[in-house]
Amino acid sequence: MKWALLSVWDKQGIVELAKTLDAAGVKILSSGGTGMVLKEAGIDFTEVSAYTGSTEMMDGRVKTLHPKVHGGLLGRRGVDDATMAEQGISPIDLLVANLYPFEQMALTIPNLDGLVEYIDVGGPAMIRAGAKNYRDVAVITDPGDYPLVADALKKGGFSPEQRFLLAKKAFARTAAYDAAISNYFQSSGTEFAPVITLQFRNGRQLRYGENPHQKGVVYGEAGIAAVAPLQGKQMSYNNYLDLNAAAGLLGEFEEPAAVIVKHNNPCGVSLGSNVLEAYTGAREVDPVSAYGGVVAINREVGLPLAEEICSTFVEVAAAPAFTPDALDTMHRKENMRVVVLPHPTGGPEFRTIAGGILLQETPSYREHWQVVTDRDATPAELRALQLGWKVCKHTRSNAIVFASQQKILGIGAGQMSRVDSAKIAIDKSLFSLEGSVVASDAFLPFPDTLEIAAAAGATALVQPGGSIRDEEVIAAANNLSMAMVFTGIRYFRH
Repeated sequence: MKWALLSVWDKQGIVELAKTLDAAGVKILSSGGTGMVLKEAGIDFTEVSAYTGSTEMMDGRVKTLHPKVHGGLLGRRGVDDATMAEQGISPIDLLVANLYPFEQMALTIPNLDGLVEYIDVGGPAMIRAGAKNYRDVAVITDPGDYPLVADALKKGGFSPEQRFLLAKKAFARTAAYDAAISNYFQSSGTEFAPVITLQFRNGRQLRYGENPHQKGVVYGEAGIAAVAPLQGKQMSYNNYLDLNAAAGLLGEFEEPAAVIVKHNNPCGVSLGSNVLEAYTGAREVDPVSAYGGVVAINREVGLPLAEEICSTFVEVAAAPAFTPDALDTMHRKENMRVVVLPHPTGGPEFRTIAGGILLQETPSYREHWQVVTDRDATPAELRALQLGWKVCKHTRSNAIVFASQQKILGIGAGQMSRVDSAKIAIDKSLFSLEGSVVASDAFLPFPDTLEIAAAAGATALVQPGGSIRDEEVIAAANNLSMAMVFTGIRYFRH
């Protein structure tokens, strides 16, 4: 290793690295802010401008964009030696570079005019050049990899396998960087972008995917994707799916609430004067399905609730916080995953399909509740309808949900027929449905679902409306003395 080029925004560890290189007799090239740090530390180096014969210009926009720099990175040993010698190009064996912090600055700088100065040009160009020539050049983009340099110097250089792995990491970094810039520019308009680039870091291997014969990985550094249990087994693929569903539904409530999810559908939802009351109410909705489910609570979990959760089998218990004595109690269930709920993250929804993805916006819908029947809904019915409607929004379609003011009484989900969903909700209910209300995630194309709900005891129904047979359904509701509300918004979840 004869020449190293150091050009970094993040100066963490760069002085120590430079001292290691200098002690090993490696010649150092540097420029700009990196050079100033090395100079202050008393480390001998050659200015890039002195090496190339071209001064930095345009407020530092142009400094490493020069044939002597890129020729040193791209030159193939044993192939381009004569050309390099003719042009006075020294082979650069090690490139240490990290980039202007565009991703971080995009969070704080409100205008593009200021942000463009954090779009790195020379850095990515050098990294790509060195990584392309990985057979001869080692490229380090992460300060966490600096110890590799000292180890390589002791062994006489980087191995081919090390250089290849570092190249993979380098290209991943420039790809992520370019994606962040592209996505920022694309998001400046109101229309969906013609091209979208997804990037998620921190990939962690799961025990398996949805089933044991499938491999699985989770990526992401925020929201549910970043969750790691305070105790218990590693989060599984299905745990992440169910926790995401539970957290989404839990976010609908301001009052103390508990949500239990199984196989990506809610199987128990209840409000309460406190979270213990809410949790026991949610579990009572469908205790068979709740067994082995994911529990989400929207208040701190104390000792009494922790003891109640531990009284049965729970896969994941999630809440904003847990008291120390609650954690001590839950630790006795050593396999139960205990998770602190993260702050919600916004953004569009993605779903994969063969050959691509589907993307849709997730705005806060402004519903327009309108009573369309002769009989108005009572205040108690309205409260129950609101609860049922919130749960319906987070249940797989076709969804039919029976509710009281405080808790869900029956859930029918994921059926091809809305009538079948209603029958399932009724059959699974452990409560009397007399005086209940019912919510449907989509319009009723015929009166049959409403008639089945009324026969079970429901007195009011909420649905989006919009069927060509709305008048027929409204007439049926009037004949049954049911109150019916239209929201104008459909909530399919396929």
